[in-house]
Amino acid sequence: MRISARTDYAIRAMAELAGAPERPLKAEDIAGRQDIPVRFLFVVLSELRQARLVSSVRGPDGGYSLTRPPGEITLADVIRAMDGPLVSVRDLKLTGLEYQGAAAPLPDVWRAVRTSLRQVLEGTTLADLVTGELPALVQERARTYQDDVRTYPHGG
Repeated sequence: MRISARTDYAIRAMAELAGAPERPLKAEDIAGRQDIPVRFLFVVLSELRQARLVSSVRGPDGGYSLTRPPGEITLADVIRAMDGPLVSVRDLKLTGLEYQGAAAPLPDVWRAVRTSLRQVLEGTTLADLVTGELPALVQERARTYQDDVRTYPHGG
């Protein structure tokens, strides 16, 4: 899975909004806090608004805010809004995917990858980011990663 710049920016912007639920935040403020190009952020926020994850208010006291409480918006929600399904193989449904011969078990690998991603991304909310209290599964997987860091080409 590749996390696009749009998705990374979207999650970071949503985290900023989750951290300031009492008032709308201006795109310029979010961009400054997260070092996101403001013009790009406007595009991202527009897509998040179309996905009904954020709302906007015009005027001097306007800005952007979440449409639901931070504990009800998962990272998976944001990723799907920006990039579509979490995992797809050539845009085919994984449930009926079948291969022949030596590759016959491969669809189960793709299903396991999707399940693992869903467990992490659907189990982590914006509230978890804001409080810094990540779910136990995320903490465990992060520790596993830290304990087994290898050198991969292109940061894999």
